[in-house]
Amino acid sequence: MEIKKNIVLLGMMGSGKSTIGGLLAKKLNSVLIDIDKKIEKKQNLKISEIFETKGEAYFRELEFNVTLQSLDGDNNIISLGGGAFMNKELRKVLKQKSSTFWLHWNADTLIKRIKNNDKRPIIKGLDNVEIKKLINERNKIYYFSDFKIICESLKKTEIVDKIIQKCKKNEIIC
Repeated sequence: MEIKKNIVLLGMMGSGKSTIGGLLAKKLNSVLIDIDKKIEKKQNLKISEIFETKGEAYFRELEFNVTLQSLDGDNNIISLGGGAFMNKELRKVLKQKSSTFWLHWNADTLIKRIKNNDKRPIIKGLDNVEIKKLINERNKIYYFSDFKIICESLKKTEIVDKIIQKCKKNEIIC
């Protein structure tokens, strides 16, 4: 199968963008570009360390630039960080140069997945109500993705298959 434009996976932290992206890339004989991993490699720091030492604004600028560079190809699978799609300018470019897929999960499922993970600086110190509020705020923006994949109760392979079906139907792959 040939990918005609980049496929970008977006959604909350813990939604499986990296895992699903890896499986999708393998199935489509493509490459996964994991933006967070690329940033960590470039900075030689974990995301949480970048937030701690340089702040969120620095990280978001870095995320913006690394994502733009990653859009140069046209047949990659790109896994965005959870907050990247919140940037209106970046969102506009992503929608022009790729097909965006929102991996949607129920808030309670996401909270269970991310609550006690210290690699998630955005939710550090937040309680479940505050995390749910963040999820709801981001969902309002994720809604602008090209495709919404409802992942609840699906296996990883079923999520990948749903993405591929939508890609075939919309002639993103052939």
